[in-house]
Amino acid sequence: MGRILGIDFGQKRVGLAVSDPLNIFAVPLDTVPADQVTEYLKRYIQGNPVETFVLGYPKRLDNTPAQNAPRVTAFVTHLKRTFPSIPVVLVDERFTSRMAFQAMIDGGMKKKDRRDKATVDKISAVIILQEFLQNNKL
Repeated sequence: MGRILGIDFGQKRVGLAVSDPLNIFAVPLDTVPADQVTEYLKRYIQGNPVETFVLGYPKRLDNTPAQNAPRVTAFVTHLKRTFPSIPVVLVDERFTSRMAFQAMIDGGMKKKDRRDKATVDKISAVIILQEFLQNNKL
């Protein structure tokens, strides 16, 4: 059984999270520059079987696509071409950045450390993946 990889795609950075081997919980993996994410994923997949990509899809409160949605859609197409054997699942990512920021506060992270946007992206990817895992228990 492969792991599930969560992705919080942004214009500058991409937050990544991965499930445990039993696909029960999500843990942060890394934050990489958007222009380097494909090479990172290729290297990661060589040593770790991935069965699904779970990608956050940006929506507005009225359920219409948000500003970054066309970039995410283009990235989905790119993922499907680059990794044709790995399915891509889109999940609603509304409020994940706020939830990540609140999780850092609740976890006692110092204000200086909470300003690191790479950390927010990584935690957002964990939230996206964990929500998927909880909603898709067998």
